[in-house]
Formats: sequence, C-alpha cells, structure tokens
Amino acid sequence: MEANLDKSTFVIGAGGSGVASAELLRGEGREVTLFDERALEAVERSLGRRLPDGVAFRRGLPSAEDAAHAGLVVLSPGIPPGKLPLAALRAASVPVWGELELGFRRFSGRVTAVAGTNGKSTVTTLIGMMAQRAFPRVFVGGNLGTPFVSASGAEYEWGVVEVSSFQLETIDAFHPAVALLLNITEDHSDRYSGFAAYAGAKMAVFRNQGTGDTAVINADDPEIAARAALIRADILPFSLVRELQQGVFLSGDEMVYRDGGREERYPRAILRIPGTQNVENAMAAIAAARRMGISEGVVREVLSTFPGLPHRVEFVRSLRGVSWYNDSKGTNVGAVLKALEGFPETVVLIAGGKDKGVDFRPLREALSRKARGAILIGEARGRMQAELAGAAPLATADTLEDAVRAASAMAMPGDVVVFSPACSSFDMFRNFEERGEAFRDAVRGLPE
Repeated sequence: MEANLDKSTFVIGAGGSGVASAELLRGEGREVTLFDERALEAVERSLGRRLPDGVAFRRGLPSAEDAAHAGLVVLSPGIPPGKLPLAALRAASVPVWGELELGFRRFSGRVTAVAGTNGKSTVTTLIGMMAQRAFPRVFVGGNLGTPFVSASGAEYEWGVVEVSSFQLETIDAFHPAVALLLNITEDHSDRYSGFAAYAGAKMAVFRNQGTGDTAVINADDPEIAARAALIRADILPFSLVRELQQGVFLSGDEMVYRDGGREERYPRAILRIPGTQNVENAMAAIAAARRMGISEGVVREVLSTFPGLPHRVEFVRSLRGVSWYNDSKGTNVGAVLKALEGFPETVVLIAGGKDKGVDFRPLREALSRKARGAILIGEARGRMQAELAGAAPLATADTLEDAVRAASAMAMPGDVVVFSPACSSFDMFRNFEERGEAFRDAVRGLPE
C-alpha cells in the first residue's frame, strides 16, 4: 500500500525515531502531525529540545474519524499497532509504516539487517566496523541508536541496521540484501499473543528477500531451523556444535568459514570479547561481512581489536579473586543462559527487574549446574524466587547496591559475579544503560 502524500502524515510516538521521521517528512514539504500520549511539555523535556518547526502536535492517538484525513501513518516501535484504529485505516487505504520502512524507502544503498532476541547490537557493531573499513560510505544504526531515517539525503553504499521485532511488525518493502537472524528465545510476552507471533515478527526480516540475497541463520537454534523452509534467499548458516559444508562453524579453537569452495580459518583466540555467545556473534559477523564483499584481512583486524559494547558481559573489575561482569543488556532469559554458559567458572548471578511475563524456569538447569547462588531484585523477584526455588541458593535484595553487597559476601575466590537481569529496567531505572552504570558504580564502591 502506497502513501498518499497529498494528505497529512501522522507520526505516532514522539521519541527519537518518531521525531526523526517527523523532521524528515516535514523537510520534504509534507504536512505532519505528531501524536504522543504525553503532554507536549513532557515530550520536549524528554527530548531536551523543542519539536521541529512546522510539525503539529496532538496529545493522544488518532481516532477512527482521523483516518480519512491521513495519507500515511508512521508508527514508532514502542507503540503496538493494535492501539491504532487499524480497521478504519485499512478502509481508507492508509498505509502504516514504521520508521524502519520509511528509512528504507529513502535509503540510497544496500542494506544488511541484524535481527534476533540477543546479540543484535554486538553483531551490528562488528559488521558496521568492518564495512566502514571496507567502503567509503556506510551507515550504522537502526534499533542500535541512530534512527535509519537519519541516513536520508546522503549517498551510502551500505547500511548496517539493527532491527527489532517491534520494527519488523510494520515493514512493507523493506528488503535487506543480507539479513541475519541470530536466535529466537522467549521475550516481550507482554506485547505478543504468544511465542509464535513473536517468532513470526523476527522471521519477517527475510520476508522480501529472494534469489541473490543472503540469509545468515543460527543453525543451532531449533526455532529458526523449524522455520528455515520459509526463507527464499541463499542460506549461509553458522554453528557452534557441528561442521558445515557451507557456512561458519567452530572447529576446536578455530572459526571456519566455508563458502563456494573457499575456506578460511579464524582463531578463536583473536577475540577480545569473552563467552561462547560472542563466538556465535563473531561467526555471524564473518558470514555477513564476507558476503558483503569485505576482505578477510579487514574481518580479522576488526575481530582482533573489537573491545565489546558497554553493558554486554562487560568486565568491571576483579576484587579478592572474584571477577565482576555487567550484562545489564541481558533483558531476557535467553541472554542470561548465554551469559551463564559463557563462563567456565562458578557464577553468582544478580537478576531481576520489571516483569515482562516470561517463564523463568528455563534458568533452573543452568543455575543448578553453574551457580553458587543468585540474588534477585526488582518487581519480578517474587515470581523469580518461586520459579527458581531449589535450583540454587536464592536471596532477595531491595536495591541493586544491596544485591552487589550480598553477591560479594556469597562469592568465593575464583568465582565470577554476573549481573544479567532477564528483565527490563523500567521498574527501577530509566533504561538498561542507567542500570548498568549503577551496577558498575556499586561494584567499584566495594571496599578492597
């Protein structure tokens, strides 16, 4: 469905991507109305600036009666499509795009899109760094930070974009030349009707691909494997556990890339980022980068120098023989499992936060095998304690600082303490970055 640009464009949600979309469309001469459920003063306070000149503002969401006046609706990813008058919009032939779709339609180059429950930001950054060393004009962003629409108006050879399931709900023509799906594990149960709906949103990254495109998939993920027949692009898998005739796999201490008769070997030891999850991330990045035409030498250089991202299994300090890691970005159970399995040492886990309604019981086996104990915090701590009881010694804490002190008392020399919450941050913090910084501060404040 195409936009009618003779009518007003409604942009729903006045966060970063919504305001960037409104600015782009207003700059193109479109009539733009920005909707948000907050008051204008609260929106501008959150943005730290006034709304763009010429953009009208309405508090609330469009009604069914408004649909007749719209030629396009651009929906921010944080707002579920079901909050819109979808039936009225369809009846009026009004397309509903996300900022990702709008950005794609304004983008000049080819696109690599990175999807998955966990690891997206690390893989996007790795591929982006490789691409920026290989090509003169590369955009890196999307869900990672800089909205895709920000690339409009400039000439790029490649765009490397992190894409979330929320963003993929509202694509139409979005067509990456290279698409990656790293994993699918339960998350956002408060948004989706069930796991199948969530997985379907993730799989949409491949929807418009075909012959000549590349789909990089995790061959070890049963949910992706069960849906792989839906992919029409050329599949290039990666695996930690088995040899592949085509793809990237771990063989002893080497990551092996095979494609079209070519074989390359990358020592695992060149990685600066710890954990088996980052071996997976590196293999996915190798597969995508080589298909993008990035040289083996550039791939090796970036893998050997990339220090990792803040709040993703980030080393904080070692104190009295105990190493402390900040994984505040670990906002779902799958991320915590990856973090736990990434350490050969005994782990003391700090977890908890805003309850998104996911099942915590998949943590039981890993905790019973790897953990000395766990300290639980936040809104979800009561349900976590009930679902994890008996798997490992459990304690609760009222604040993150209290949890750090409790973990310090529990840990033994040679252990690692990992803060990997399995929950979002919004019960106690504005975002995962603020939460991770609070954890760092608390750890650094422990007495020698």
